Amino acid sequence: MKRLLPLLMMVLLPCLPAFSAVKSKVITYQKAGETFEGLYVYPDHVKGKVPGVLVVHNWLGLTEETKFQAERIAALGYAVFAVDVYGKGVRPKGPEEAGQLAGKYKGDRALLRDRLMLGLETLKAQSQVDSQKLSALGYCFGGTAALELGRAGADLKAIISFHGGLDSPAPADGKNIKGRVLALHGADDPYVKPEDVAAFENEMRTNNVDWQLVKFGGAVHSFTEKAAGNDNSKGAAYNAKADARSFQAFKDLMQEVF
Repeated sequence: MKRLLPLLMMVLLPCLPAFSAVKSKVITYQKAGETFEGLYVYPDHVKGKVPGVLVVHNWLGLTEETKFQAERIAALGYAVFAVDVYGKGVRPKGPEEAGQLAGKYKGDRALLRDRLMLGLETLKAQSQVDSQKLSALGYCFGGTAALELGRAGADLKAIISFHGGLDSPAPADGKNIKGRVLALHGADDPYVKPEDVAAFENEMRTNNVDWQLVKFGGAVHSFTEKAAGNDNSKGAAYNAKADARSFQAFKDLMQEVF
């Protein structure tokens, strides 16, 4: 058996996912007199350029949750920039403030797109990033934002929404989407109306987008966030199976496009 172990390791190791240590740094950037503070996370010991991933935070802004997600994505070998949509120091203190801030940008898609494009340019400017291999993803509010960045015509190979809003005030803008779209959705999410899901599907079909919509049974809103607790009756709750399966779907798409 001992003689077989080296041979087995040679066979199995190429099949295992490659993880690496990551480094991170805060990046302050500006536009029109406003200051933003995003988080850049990238694989340690990078050799050459790697694909870049823009991560958009949930309605609470750039928090430890955002950092956690950025780090686990960077550990796969991607350079990640967690964009700051709200601005430096603008962090909601609770759901009421978060709802107001997120509502501001959902109600002004032009402003939201502008903040996202600024973040994408900041990502592209990093020395480790292959500017021809970009993707965007987000959680809750960030999922809505990632889709909106695609609708703005950003040069993205993949666009991924984790339990994000799927509505669009301008469905015709779906024609501007260049990359593949993956919407990861809690089948029991009370905050995303069935008519919005249907409208999203129609938008993707009408505009000939390469898209997928994956629904996770038993999952509600925020199914990737452990801080949401596990009480589905609240409408937002962590779901370990949906978290693992959605992350695997994300990895599969990224492997496919890159």
